[in-house]
Amino acid sequence: MRALRILLILVVILGGLFVIADRVAVHFAEGKAADKLKATENLASTPDVDIKGFPFLTQLAGGSLDDVEVGIDGYRAATGKAGTTIRVDDLKAHMKGVKFSGDYSSAIADAATGTATVSYAELLKTAKSEPTEVAPGVTARIVGLSDGGNGKIKVAVEGTVASLGLTQTVSVLSSVAVVNDRVEVHADSLPKLGPAALAESRVREITDFQQAIDQLPGGIKLDKVQAAPDGVKISVKGSDVRLAG
Repeated sequence: MRALRILLILVVILGGLFVIADRVAVHFAEGKAADKLKATENLASTPDVDIKGFPFLTQLAGGSLDDVEVGIDGYRAATGKAGTTIRVDDLKAHMKGVKFSGDYSSAIADAATGTATVSYAELLKTAKSEPTEVAPGVTARIVGLSDGGNGKIKVAVEGTVASLGLTQTVSVLSSVAVVNDRVEVHADSLPKLGPAALAESRVREITDFQQAIDQLPGGIKLDKVQAAPDGVKISVKGSDVRLAG
């Protein structure tokens, strides 16, 4: 009986030491991966890297991690226009089947899914904010984007009728979708600006627009988008996603 108690105590102690060693190892690996990702993606701040699953050491021995979560805030994505970027907030990506080198200098995930937010203020920068003629003597421009409820964006359009000295702001509800790897905003109906008959194509040059959000970390791509109170929520996905190296 005494020998059994001693054996049990040893098992508990060794188990505790294994857990401690496992947590120390995973913390070290998370730090190395975060530093490498920061350097690879030229990030302004160190991202959060959370290696899921227990024990970590057995995953390490196998050379592949089951589930890794990466969090990046304030990522500057390319817009397709030279020298311009768009801010992507609260980017969270779940990586599955992450294979890595022994020194963590390279890591590739079999698949990845994630979410992020682009604020309305940031998205507004891509819309036409300069007055544009939509009919003789009638100009229009977008002056605001906000949540329209039920997954719609409320687009505030300011129109000016020069002959009447009239400036008015009207709102239209717009649908938002991912089209050809771009966020597309499309008015459900057109605003009525003054008494003039407006050509639909001219008005849609103002109300409808697309925004590219390119070069996301690891090569992940836009999947879906939906209007929300604080901006548009985007979903991303990818395969053979390169985290580092």
